Amino acid sequence: MHDELVDHLTRTTPLNRGEALRVIQDVLAYFDETTEEYVRRRHRELQAQGLVNATIFERISADLKYRAVAPPELTLRQLRRIVYG
Repeated sequence: MHDELVDHLTRTTPLNRGEALRVIQDVLAYFDETTEEYVRRRHRELQAQGLVNATIFERISADLKYRAVAPPELTLRQLRRIVYG
């Protein structure tokens, strides 16, 4: 799986084949997260940093634009509904 990418990483980094494969799997798993899962996770993380919801939802809204496959733009209300139902 992803042999060309594994080969590239082992040639261009100090990673061995097993480490390169693990990095690829971790990155793919990170980007496999649904928009809803991402919003909930980021909300928990930012809340744990002591940020208030107004700031949290603004930051999540801005961050979503930079995901590998950007979801449709969500309103602050839609973000709140993902978190709180």
